[in-house]
Amino acid sequence: MQKMPFRFWLSLTSIVIGTMGLSQPLASQIDRGRPSCDADNGGLVLPRGFCALLVADEPGRVRHIAVASNGDIFAAVRGRGAEGGLFLLRDTNGDGRADFSKKLHDESGTGVAVTSDAVYFSPDDKVLRFPWRVGGTEPTGPMEVIVHDLPVGGHAAKTVVPGAGGALYVNIGSRTNSCQAADRQARSPGRDPCTELETRAGIWRFDARATGQGPSDGVRVATGLRNAMAISLDPSGRLYAAVHGRDQLSANWGFNDEDNAENPAEEFGPMDLGSDYGWPYCYFDPRAARKVQNPEYGGDGRTVGPCAEKTQPAVAFPAHWAPLSSLFYTGDQFPSGYRGGAFVAFHGSWNRAPLPQAGYRVAYVPFQNGQATGEYQSFLAPGGTATSIRPTGLAMGPDGSLYVSADVPGKIWRIMYVGN
Repeated sequence: MQKMPFRFWLSLTSIVIGTMGLSQPLASQIDRGRPSCDADNGGLVLPRGFCALLVADEPGRVRHIAVASNGDIFAAVRGRGAEGGLFLLRDTNGDGRADFSKKLHDESGTGVAVTSDAVYFSPDDKVLRFPWRVGGTEPTGPMEVIVHDLPVGGHAAKTVVPGAGGALYVNIGSRTNSCQAADRQARSPGRDPCTELETRAGIWRFDARATGQGPSDGVRVATGLRNAMAISLDPSGRLYAAVHGRDQLSANWGFNDEDNAENPAEEFGPMDLGSDYGWPYCYFDPRAARKVQNPEYGGDGRTVGPCAEKTQPAVAFPAHWAPLSSLFYTGDQFPSGYRGGAFVAFHGSWNRAPLPQAGYRVAYVPFQNGQATGEYQSFLAPGGTATSIRPTGLAMGPDGSLYVSADVPGKIWRIMYVGN
């Protein structure tokens, strides 16, 4: 087996009391057979009763992650040349930290998923399948190209989720910010109709068991989604996503600083067959709790028009938080209040200036009777500066632990519940 060095550390610093009503409890041995958490939770701020262990801190710009039934971690790393690829990480001595690493594929990518017999990985222009036996260190057969020639440019990163009956859901983001004739240029009108919607800005379903599929072989499940990177299945198998809203209402259309910072909401909701969330014609104003027309299509920030007929979100998150991953918690390690709901990882904003940037956290969306309550709560935040940790990926371990990755600073954590 190939071994690569990892820098691991266990800080013995004192407890730091966090912000937003969260706290950092002193970590101790959880139970027999489980590793201890880091004394400072690896730099994370968590709710009382939770602690974190830094699993790996040199995978590079790690994006999405998946955890196999034996605890192996598959990490999609985005980067140029040798920096990017698909990695296998393993804890071989039971201390909870990855001490074995193997690069399985060289292309940069974002999406990764694991099933009982395969690992799926998505570079920007394709989806790959690696036949896999749990516990192995090599694929059990040749790499297969499931889907090829996916569109690139703009929101190029692809994310994947295997579903029931051999379905494979793939997010294909938009080429542009708001389908303008001149992308991101002041006062440029929107193309009408927006032909991007024919091949992009939606979620497609492909056959996870077939190979050599092209984009036209997929079935468009949902549309009007500028960039729905955070896709996941609820416990019943229903598809959900959190979506990146549009940018530059101020720079391109003269909206005031507050309107630019608070619009549009980052929408989270079900992606049922035929769903249309309205991009590029509409956006959701979280203050008015309704969809309004985009200025590229004659909107003034108040006019609703045909946007009233578009699919409405289950939850409206603050603007520009940039959701990158979502995960429904189906384990039993966490308290009952976290079961059946969804975690959402936010990379953080850039377009709220000159008002403060925001996001940079993992939030939790409670569900009751299979439906989102419409609320959310902060679950994880950086222990240092607001932008010191930018979450990208979520996965659940076989014991119900929550794994979180961040491309800044390039780390993976395991979060466990220890009680108050």
